[in-house]
Amino acid sequence: MNKILNKVNNPNDLKKLTKDEKTKLASEIRKLLVDTVSETGGHLASNLGIVELTIALHSVLNTPQDKIIWDVGHQTYVHKILTGRKDKISTLRKLNGLSGFPKSAESEYDAFETGHSSTSISAALGFARARDILKEKYNVVAVIGDGALTGGMALEALNDAGCSNTNLIVILNDNEMSISKNVGGISTFLTRLRTRKLYNKSNKYIKRVIRKIPLVGKPTIRLVRKIKYSIKQLVISNMLFEDLGFKYLGPVDGHNIENLEEIINKAKDLQGPILIHVLTKKGKGYKIAESNPDKFHATSSFDIKTGKPKKAKQDDYSKIFGNKLVELANKNERIVAVTAAMKDGTGLTKFKEKFPNRFFDVGIAEQHALTMAAGMAKQGLIPVIPIYSSFYQRGYDQVIHDICMQNLHVVMCVDRAGIVGNDGETHQGIYDLAFFNIVPNLTIMAPKDFKELENMLDYAIKLDSPVVIRYPRGGESAEKFSKYEELEQGKAEILKKGNDLTIIAIGKMVAKAQTVAKKLEEEDIKAEVINVRFLKPFDEDVVKTSLEKTKKCITIEDGIIKGGLASNVIEIIQKNGLKDIEFKGFGYPDKFIEHGSVEELEKRYGLDADNIINYIKFGNKSNILK
Repeated sequence: MNKILNKVNNPNDLKKLTKDEKTKLASEIRKLLVDTVSETGGHLASNLGIVELTIALHSVLNTPQDKIIWDVGHQTYVHKILTGRKDKISTLRKLNGLSGFPKSAESEYDAFETGHSSTSISAALGFARARDILKEKYNVVAVIGDGALTGGMALEALNDAGCSNTNLIVILNDNEMSISKNVGGISTFLTRLRTRKLYNKSNKYIKRVIRKIPLVGKPTIRLVRKIKYSIKQLVISNMLFEDLGFKYLGPVDGHNIENLEEIINKAKDLQGPILIHVLTKKGKGYKIAESNPDKFHATSSFDIKTGKPKKAKQDDYSKIFGNKLVELANKNERIVAVTAAMKDGTGLTKFKEKFPNRFFDVGIAEQHALTMAAGMAKQGLIPVIPIYSSFYQRGYDQVIHDICMQNLHVVMCVDRAGIVGNDGETHQGIYDLAFFNIVPNLTIMAPKDFKELENMLDYAIKLDSPVVIRYPRGGESAEKFSKYEELEQGKAEILKKGNDLTIIAIGKMVAKAQTVAKKLEEEDIKAEVINVRFLKPFDEDVVKTSLEKTKKCITIEDGIIKGGLASNVIEIIQKNGLKDIEFKGFGYPDKFIEHGSVEELEKRYGLDADNIINYIKFGNKSNILK
């Protein structure tokens, strides 16, 4: 029974609770989180770790007038529960249900929408400066994880905020992890801060001594500050946050609500930018998640007693990629692998174990990862860098300026391409075909299945120029292929001959094209199926010849219509002056695609096989097959 949680319908209800009641509330919320995510899937470990901090924030602050800006946003389940959405938490990440990330349209308490790392301090500083210009009064708090500090944008924001003299509170939620274990100098620095017992003891001693000295004005105050700073510098070299201009408070136990409330209240009374260092444990309260925080960062539905997934894990594109890369690296010592804090998610675990000296985890720093890869390629290495599609957006300038402009041999593997489903707008990988398609010197490939992914990776290693291989989340289709033509630069393969209709597809949608063609043949409609394989360079000859023959064409792609496969075909029609071609592109519209299962979203946007077949047979406004 959630006796305390039943009393809490909004943050004002928190202010009426006693210390003991808040402690019990934290326990009840953790149980609700485990019960919910075990059914819906989602981000569990990070939310279990931030329960007390979220309770303390909403207890001390006056939200929604005061603004909480969450970095990444996957740790906002507790925030949603406390801000009037607990009764809807069972709909988390489901179609038409609660988003797994902050959504302004969902609640006035969600001040800023976010789904990618390292953005919160920049956004919060924007809120604070707007508040000051408009002469308004409210607190602005950014909550950022320690892993997000490896993102250059967070450091840029810290640098600006520190010299701004603007009232702003940054809460560093330090759980020693992002998705995988944190790496780099920032992580090392924070480890020193966590263990600064000598400094804390010395600081308290100095304060006791100074209290006995009569104050004689500003010179003594300056002396006290110098003594305090000297102790910090003596025990912890390079006090990063204070050197940047922040008042540093902490570290504080992130699971002690009373201490958290006290330090947040203190921060509210101070002037200028404040940084509160909070120590939390990822997965706290659910021992299986505590022991395996990386596996429970993002999880599918699971059995609470064992922690094991309810559905047996099968081979997926990431695993196939990782295994093939190890095979290729065994034969070629110039191959290196680079990841931006996503070793496990992108299938590089085995590569790290096998080739530790050729594996580089740079943290959440996609821009740095790509330009570093460019430097490696310039010196003759072959860097392979798998990054999720939606995260490649963060390194777009580096792809253009540092890799493709110099025509460097960097193999960019675009994982989670296309619709990923329940994570929603911020994570749908539907833009990469379009934004890569316009970049000179770049080869773009997408495999129809696992075997073709292996062939494409083998081909990309030999190509000696910039290349993108994009593949979806999860496993391959049940639709099987018997034909695999040898890869040749820019050459498509015709999987099935036909005279009535041309179906052109790329990547995972080739399986759907073949399924559609088989069902059409049952009704004596003979479709020609083209697996273009390469979006760039595009096989104009094969496509043009087929269009001239059938005069009817559809394209199927797991991305937005604009700028991708459909655009390439339309360009061929216009360029060659092809007359009387009936054309329809199946893909995603010019909008941000909401959360829901892949199957639900494909059906909603007309990319399921039945809808495509019905369009071919009966048309929308006109019949494509008269």
